[in-house]
Amino acid sequence: MTNLKKWKDPGVLLASTGVASIGDFIYLVAINLIVLNMTGSAAAVAGLWIVAPITNIVMKFWTGSFIDYRSKRKVMMVTYVARAGLIALIPFAPNVIIIYGILVLLSIAKAFFNPSSITYITILVPQDMRKRFNAIRSFTASGAFIVGPAVAGTLILLTSIDLTIWLNALFFVGAAWLMMLLPEKEKIEKATIPKLTVKQVKADFTVVYDFVKKASFVATVYMGFIIILLFTFAMDAQEVVFAREVVGLTELEYSLLISITGIGSIAGALLLSIMSEKLSIRVMMTTGLLMMTIGYIIYAFSWSFASIAGGFILLGFFNSFLNTGMATFYQNNVPVDMMGRVTSVFELWQSALQILFVLLLGVAADLFSLREAIITAALLMLILSCFFCVFLWKPGREAAFADES
Repeated sequence: MTNLKKWKDPGVLLASTGVASIGDFIYLVAINLIVLNMTGSAAAVAGLWIVAPITNIVMKFWTGSFIDYRSKRKVMMVTYVARAGLIALIPFAPNVIIIYGILVLLSIAKAFFNPSSITYITILVPQDMRKRFNAIRSFTASGAFIVGPAVAGTLILLTSIDLTIWLNALFFVGAAWLMMLLPEKEKIEKATIPKLTVKQVKADFTVVYDFVKKASFVATVYMGFIIILLFTFAMDAQEVVFAREVVGLTELEYSLLISITGIGSIAGALLLSIMSEKLSIRVMMTTGLLMMTIGYIIYAFSWSFASIAGGFILLGFFNSFLNTGMATFYQNNVPVDMMGRVTSVFELWQSALQILFVLLLGVAADLFSLREAIITAALLMLILSCFFCVFLWKPGREAAFADES
């Protein structure tokens, strides 16, 4: 009974983020179809992928300065409600330019949401529960990856794209309502909140810079993690073209491949949520990264549906291990009072590098071939992953991994 009581608030938070994740995937399917129907252009659909990184580059300079001095719970609630309202407006958009404008506003809301959610999780969930919480959260995110598109497809089939979008907005209203049930863990005095000025933003960047110098191991680990994941982002952006045109999958086989990957992710996250307490943070991170990289290697050299499915199952299964280990490591080592600013600065760099990596891989595919570009990216990822794992197990760094003696 005591254990159940201890999980009451974390459980509500998991429900809130899980409902929102399903909403994200429903909206993703619907918005792709709306833009494709409006324009008939694959380039217009592909453009949806770069809206968020470009918006983040602009927003992340100051979102951390806003978030760290305000209630993270309230910021999350406001962003949920804002996303619900903006999504509900999409069916009324007369052209694709207005839709892109709405997407920019949705990306702004998410730019505030992500650092706030990471910080609020750290505040709400005790350190000894974070591994299991992050594992279960990974499970709900993987479940949303399967459930969201399935719900979207069913709703579109039974009703219409517009009605699906409006029902989708209700998911974010539900997520906001669940957040209202959670306690306010921060005591924010309005008089102590600094004005959001250029001077304040510069001062906050200095605070982050000082933290990075002081906690260089933590910063290096997190930046290394981001750089390695950039390879996955760049390869994922070419996934449809590679699977359809290089490997030669049919549309049905590609759809099945996505479902298989989701099932692999759910299986890995479920296993991890059961045995997370038995695995150290470093074991999660190294096992997850190496096995996920091997999955991408198999994917890069694939020649048939069976081989590419094997690679996708492997990378889907172990993705949860890496993300859970990294999230727990980050929450345990970054001070809560500056977590919003630190997260925003790292995400700023991540967004800028995402665009660069996608462009570089696209140029490499044009100069050589997509197969050669994907193989090169996967092999570079493998080399970096090996160096990264050796760095993680460097002697004398046990203190950064809170659950290890």
